[in-house]
Amino acid sequence: MDTGSLYDLTPIAWLMAAGVLIALGPLVWVWRRNAGAGPARRLHALTVLTLFLTFDLTLFGAFTRLTDSGLGCPDWPGCYGNASPVGARHEIAMAQSAQPTGPVTHGKAWVEMVHRYLATGVGVLILALAGATWIVRRRQRRVPAPAGGEHATLSAWWPALTLVWVCLQGAFGALTVTWKLFPAIVTLHLLGAVVLLVLLCIQAVRYRQAAADRLPTAVSPALRNGLIATSALLLLQIALGGWVSTNYAVLACTQFPTCQGSWWPPMSFAQGFEIWRHLGVTGNGAPLDFSALTAIHYAHRLMAYAVFAALGVLAWQLRRTPPLRPQARWLAGLALLQLATGLGNVLLGWPLAAAVLHTGGAAALAVVLTWALCESRRRAAATVAHDRDKAPGAPHNNQREAAA
Repeated sequence: MDTGSLYDLTPIAWLMAAGVLIALGPLVWVWRRNAGAGPARRLHALTVLTLFLTFDLTLFGAFTRLTDSGLGCPDWPGCYGNASPVGARHEIAMAQSAQPTGPVTHGKAWVEMVHRYLATGVGVLILALAGATWIVRRRQRRVPAPAGGEHATLSAWWPALTLVWVCLQGAFGALTVTWKLFPAIVTLHLLGAVVLLVLLCIQAVRYRQAAADRLPTAVSPALRNGLIATSALLLLQIALGGWVSTNYAVLACTQFPTCQGSWWPPMSFAQGFEIWRHLGVTGNGAPLDFSALTAIHYAHRLMAYAVFAALGVLAWQLRRTPPLRPQARWLAGLALLQLATGLGNVLLGWPLAAAVLHTGGAAALAVVLTWALCESRRRAAATVAHDRDKAPGAPHNNQREAAA
């Protein structure tokens, strides 16, 4: 592998300048709009806007992958050593003339580079968030806490972790290109984007709680455990979905609820879930069997049933806790959206709009579940027992003692 042609840092200064210019607009807008608000409210506003832009970047990343534009510029971080496809017109034209339907075209190069510009802008915003939070946190430590009370405080570790994570995400973005869409790397890049959304959501909720000086809602241990378990299931399902997309296994099953006219079609799970291999081949270099693609698709479909059921039960339980009813409505709506777009991908031949929305719906579910987790905390066992005693029809202490 000729690393000299794959990594050319010549245009990195121009790319950083583009990222600063992209980030400057949101930074100025948030600070002017919240000029009279406290620091926690300004940080909350900037974090929410960064979260929104990162979500848009995730959708655009899905669009880049689904339009086969990931190798539109086959080097990193620029395009044939240039800051934009304009300077690489000759190289792109040569590659396109050699392979008219290949991965390098003028349109695909622009899609790939716009994705990199947006990613750099998001990185600058996250850097600004980390710096601003450290400054606010240092000032906050000089203010004494209210006597005899507990209040929400800002943590500088979450934005620091987010900054480290976005740097790792950038490294995976580079490997996605230079390793020629290696399936494991592309899937990890998708999971990294979801984790980045989760980290930003945690900060947004914490800033909002600090601005209002309030604590999360106390919920039963059963509900808290349900939130955690459903989040774990969703993360696994997103990983399976990324594996389906990066291996182009969506069209292995074009029927529902059966697949290839059977409830259990021929499948090779050993080939399909051999993680460390190049696209379309096994670890030994042999072409991947169609049964392997079927196994990848069907595993994602089977897990979808479990995740859909878990989301339905969780949404019903959250409705019973008034402060968490907005999250319940979002979970129910997004679960239905995922069902509709998933069926659309299978029955309509993987249309681009449905595929992008399916990725966006999964990312949005991760954000809403994180929101619910941050807005809730486990209620103490003594409080749970006290609430159960006060429930209508519950026996009083003296009745239980007499029964004993």
